[in-house]
Amino acid sequence: MDPIDIDRVDDQIRDVIQDLYQIQAAVHGYAGIQTRNELVRLITDLSGSLSTLSLDASTLATQIPPEVIGYIDEGRNPDIYTREFVELAQKNNQFLKAKSEALTGFRDSLADEMVKAWPEMKKDVDEVLRGPKAVETTVTTNGTSA
Repeated sequence: MDPIDIDRVDDQIRDVIQDLYQIQAAVHGYAGIQTRNELVRLITDLSGSLSTLSLDASTLATQIPPEVIGYIDEGRNPDIYTREFVELAQKNNQFLKAKSEALTGFRDSLADEMVKAWPEMKKDVDEVLRGPKAVETTVTTNGTSA
């Protein structure tokens, strides 16, 4: 089945809303048997609109997390899920940042202690502290591989 344009589905939703509005008006002005046929026609139109919408909407590429669907099923606001998700992401981000900073501090302390214990390794320690690019350059220029 070909992918359906979101604008087409949006138009179909508008049609369903219009059908519901027309049914509401017909029910409000119900005058007995005279308006019965009109009401039956409107309900038939609504059924057709819902059927078309259901078929077309099922082909849309949507990615809604099941947790959001669960929130809606429970009668909760899906914005709460979004807020909780963002808060959790921020918390994990802060944790990983602190962990990274602690490891950086440990790396620097270890490098200082290694240089104190083995001064002849200062050049190697400095290369490691500069990062992977410096180590790759040294390996390539020495003609050896890791």
